[in-house]
Amino acid sequence: MPTNDRAEGPEVPLLEHSSSIIGSKYKEDDQDLDLSWRVWIESKKLWHIVGPAIFSRITSYSMFVSTQAFAGHLGDLELAAISIANNVIVGFDFGLLLGMASALETLCGQAFGAKKYYMLGVYLQRSWIVLFMCCVLLLPMYIFASPFLKLLGQPSEVAELSGVVSLCMIPLHFSFAFQFPLQRYLQSQLKTGVIAWVSLAALVVHVIMSWLFVYKLQLGVVGTALILNFSWWILVFGLFGYTVCGGCPLTWTGFSIEAFSGLWEFVKLSASSGVMLCLENWYYRILILMTGNLKNAEIAVDALAICMSINGWEMMIPLAFFAGAGVRVANELGAGNGKGAKFAMVVSVMTSVVVGLFFWLLIMIFHNEIVLIFTSSKPVLDAVNKLSVLLAFTILLNSVQPVLSGVAVGSGWQSYVAYINIGCYYLIGVPLGFVMGWGIWAGMIFGGTALQTLILVIMTMQCDWEKEAKKARMRLKKWGDINDQH
Repeated sequence: MPTNDRAEGPEVPLLEHSSSIIGSKYKEDDQDLDLSWRVWIESKKLWHIVGPAIFSRITSYSMFVSTQAFAGHLGDLELAAISIANNVIVGFDFGLLLGMASALETLCGQAFGAKKYYMLGVYLQRSWIVLFMCCVLLLPMYIFASPFLKLLGQPSEVAELSGVVSLCMIPLHFSFAFQFPLQRYLQSQLKTGVIAWVSLAALVVHVIMSWLFVYKLQLGVVGTALILNFSWWILVFGLFGYTVCGGCPLTWTGFSIEAFSGLWEFVKLSASSGVMLCLENWYYRILILMTGNLKNAEIAVDALAICMSINGWEMMIPLAFFAGAGVRVANELGAGNGKGAKFAMVVSVMTSVVVGLFFWLLIMIFHNEIVLIFTSSKPVLDAVNKLSVLLAFTILLNSVQPVLSGVAVGSGWQSYVAYINIGCYYLIGVPLGFVMGWGIWAGMIFGGTALQTLILVIMTMQCDWEKEAKKARMRLKKWGDINDQH
């Protein structure tokens, strides 16, 4: 076990770029400035995280979107199959593992704010262990995807081809266990630029190889799935190489046996994070499954999957604000600055809402042109056109909810939000969606997501942020005690 000096490391400001604004004395406490200066300073800190995070998330998600686009031009069946595989099998898995990795946003973010740098590397290794074991447990979902989808009422042809695609995506499944923790580990210490560059390299390789495999080698939908695996492992090796080859000298000191200590406590926090975020992610996957039971299911699934892909593409921006809000709130709480955490939350939400309004207007005006990326099928285009208004308002509503969830993660409220999600989404939203036919989406959004957003707004506005700062310091002390015992 390292000494306390080693664990805390040298004095390093949370964000060195802030000093160039008005002077070094305001690096830690900007409370004496007027409001406009405080908003400017906090916005610079936020966008230092959010800007690269938007880029990296859009490029990463674009791999899924481009895979779906290549499949869509092969035929309606191929589009439906890749949509079901991506949105249901991979989507369920993605949501759970992404949520579990978000435990690092709480622990690494608060540890970095408290300058306990050594522990970030230990937390990263613990997350790899926990997520890899979770991947092993989830493997049957990929192996038995076809009978599982048939059991859920999907058309036989779609279920069979989706099962083949799911088997091809098993390597992608295991890449999540390493890539998600690496991304959160790096962004918690504000090393977001490298994530963006590695994501761009992976996307360029992905598009070129997809074109080669589909149009030149004629490997069809299976070829698109295989290339998706390859591209995501580029992300893993790129971020891992940067981490272990000197990119994180304060927080990575090599593999440590400490990673195997305190695992049960880490599992509990990871599980809370996983339940919180996967309940949100799975909500939209259930929407795809419910649509598969409607009349003319292939067209319905295609149309809704395209809308979900457009929504998911734009959702990378609110998710970047999720990351930015989580990191900023966690850093401030770890540093014992409750007022700074509250102000970071307010600036994050307001900025994301402005961005959401812009994309709401964009979808209302250009939805027909955007859909042509995915398909040229007239029935599918007509079906998507009917859903465009709902898509626009979904994007607007989602400009608030993910940011508040990021605040919850940065504050360590995962278990509370998990209960809120169960009530709003599955006791209200899904039952309401079941009775609304083509209004399934409207029922789930306005019955579940809107209610959850309202509750999170009330939680964050009534929160005692100074008390949360004290809790963060106690949490770090608790984790330090666990490691001292080993």
